[in-house]
Amino acid sequence: MTASLHLLAALAFAIAGPLLAPDFRGYDPDAFPIPQGNAPVGPAGYAFSIWGVIYLWLIISAAIGLFKRHDAEDWAPMRPPLILALAIGTPWLTVATMNPVVATVMIFMMLTLAIVAMTRAPILDPWLARAPVALFAGWLTAASFASLGYIGAGYGIVFGAVGWAYLCIAGALAVALFGCRLRPDAPLFPLGTAWALVAIVVKNWGTEWGVAALAGLGAILLLWLIFKNSRQQPHLI
Repeated sequence: MTASLHLLAALAFAIAGPLLAPDFRGYDPDAFPIPQGNAPVGPAGYAFSIWGVIYLWLIISAAIGLFKRHDAEDWAPMRPPLILALAIGTPWLTVATMNPVVATVMIFMMLTLAIVAMTRAPILDPWLARAPVALFAGWLTAASFASLGYIGAGYGIVFGAVGWAYLCIAGALAVALFGCRLRPDAPLFPLGTAWALVAIVVKNWGTEWGVAALAGLGAILLLWLIFKNSRQQPHLI
């Protein structure tokens, strides 16, 4: 039953979600009391292309899980939190167009559930189960804190846009490092976060050098951890 729900949730997340909000290109800058056009906490636009990989991989994983691993005991613990994360994520784009604050709460819920799913992913079938969930959680790590940065700066809470960029990059990096400790055999988790950090470097290059430097150092650290863990566990992906 949960294997079927897993596939339905993945399909709804990848297909229905974007169809409900086809024109979504990030938060409306004017949705905040302090407009957030070109906020430094957000990555360059090309970074969002990773969603295509995530959508497709999650569907493939769920389909194989239903047709080939439906009775595999080591797949079962991963499914409930992942299904919940996908269910919350399906209307997320629509909510984000209307209420960024609620969307921020939702994306942190998705992140928490995705990390739980990653920790429960089976050791076997790394490319079919652990890798897509890890990439999903890694990207959500960066996306969640970027959303928080928009809210903090947009409502003028303590810091301005640059201050919130520093804070949220540090927060995303801390969660990514924590996730690496939870599953050192899931390199696509830090890779998903590093992808976003590199895109933040690209966006802020030549304007906010400090933000670009912090994001760049964070990406280098995560890539180094991937290399280090792969040397220690060469048989794991």
